[in-house]
Amino acid sequence: MRATTIHAPFDMRVEDVPDPVIQEPTDVVLRVLRACICGSDLWAYRGESARQPGQRIGHEFLGIVEAAGSDVTGFAAGDLVVAPFVWSDGSCAYCAEGLQTSCPRGGFWGSVGSDGGQGEAVRVPFADGTLVKLPAEAADDDRLLTALLALSDVLGTGHHAALGAGVKPGSTVAVVGDGAVGLCGVLAAKRLGAERIIALGRHTARTDIARAFGATDVVAERGEAAEAAVRELTGGQGAHGVIEAVGTEQSMRTAVAIARDGGSIGYVGVPHGSGTGLDLSVMFDRNIALRGGVAPVRAYIPELLPDVLSGAIDPSPVFDLTVGLDGVPSGYRAMDERTALKVLVKP
Repeated sequence: MRATTIHAPFDMRVEDVPDPVIQEPTDVVLRVLRACICGSDLWAYRGESARQPGQRIGHEFLGIVEAAGSDVTGFAAGDLVVAPFVWSDGSCAYCAEGLQTSCPRGGFWGSVGSDGGQGEAVRVPFADGTLVKLPAEAADDDRLLTALLALSDVLGTGHHAALGAGVKPGSTVAVVGDGAVGLCGVLAAKRLGAERIIALGRHTARTDIARAFGATDVVAERGEAAEAAVRELTGGQGAHGVIEAVGTEQSMRTAVAIARDGGSIGYVGVPHGSGTGLDLSVMFDRNIALRGGVAPVRAYIPELLPDVLSGAIDPSPVFDLTVGLDGVPSGYRAMDERTALKVLVKP
């Protein structure tokens, strides 16, 4: 089969790799119908996260089960399924608590020795604890299939951020970051009943999506100017909840500055220097809560799936460029150069 591999910074290749096979009785082999490139993949692409030459990559995908191990009870060949970005056994204490990202036997797609989602097929460990079945008819609906792909990461991550930010009906929410996760955070905040949603972003194509997803206001400034703009929009108080979807020092400083006293920050941006942006004394004095981290999207898929199937929420607009497998390297370049928001891959 063919799959995407990374060899060095900016050196992405689509190569022949061994076909996945059932190795454990709890495995399935899945043929990938849709995958995508994540903003967090760019840290490896740019060389800021270490990878071994030839390592697989990609953690968002859905597809058709081609073979199932003897102990798999929930899936059979021909089933359409979506995979969250972490596999988990579904039986440990963390999985029972809805924190599958901490499963001791879990792991991330594309880690050393595992398959990545940006390829033709994937071996899925602990299939019963990991995968979620989708309606078979969705395979024939291109828009719906694309929307369902967002369940593998960005939609659930945006939801996790909204929960961390304490979004509730009638609240005011600010979203720092106009990438796919930030935009899904807007969608999640709207779904949870936020009355006012302030999107911080400078790219018109992205803020247009934010408005379509429910943003009531857009702040294009950065730094202190952005802080002042949000304060002005909120009568000087700030937002009840802030979604931080970037992970840098500046974005975290902005999140703290625009939070209302007694408010909450839901942070899901992969941290790259953001720790230095935290001033605990300021947060202590103003009673600002900080919640978030790696999103256990497997726990959220059952709740979000019905709304995607019904069309109540549609995250598909975050995918603004589609490539075949051979186009994945150019897709990385497009996202790195910010000419694409999120790249959809059709193997």
